[in-house]
Amino acid sequence: MRTVEVSRVVDAPPSHVAEALDPTSVIEYEGSFSVFDVERRENDWLVVAGGTGLRLVLRFERYDNGIFYEQEEAEGQPLETMTTTITYLPAGGNTEVTAVSEVSMGVRPRALTDRLAAWKRRGELKRALRALEADLSRD
Repeated sequence: MRTVEVSRVVDAPPSHVAEALDPTSVIEYEGSFSVFDVERRENDWLVVAGGTGLRLVLRFERYDNGIFYEQEEAEGQPLETMTTTITYLPAGGNTEVTAVSEVSMGVRPRALTDRLAAWKRRGELKRALRALEADLSRD
């Protein structure tokens, strides 16, 4: 398993970041998958997302200063493990947004395949934070 972390300071208050981060927008900000379905449950959301020939189920939870999501365990998922926490904290008049993700493909040789998964995941997280910042700058 590999851990990746990216951070970005955005020119918006934490309350605006909180409003912008919901399950659908997070997936769209990452840019790798489309959202097919969102099911709001009592304490979380289940999101079905994917692309050509690929579907995955993600479970999201909201925290006071962030959002957590993980790939649900199911047959045929692209990764063995993927969890991500996006947090946002005041930074002067701005907000520092940090995304931390743990990924594992679960395929041998793990040293290589997990490194590849982490490289791809880092790119998705950087893209997500750039897209979040761009979305907030339009407000």
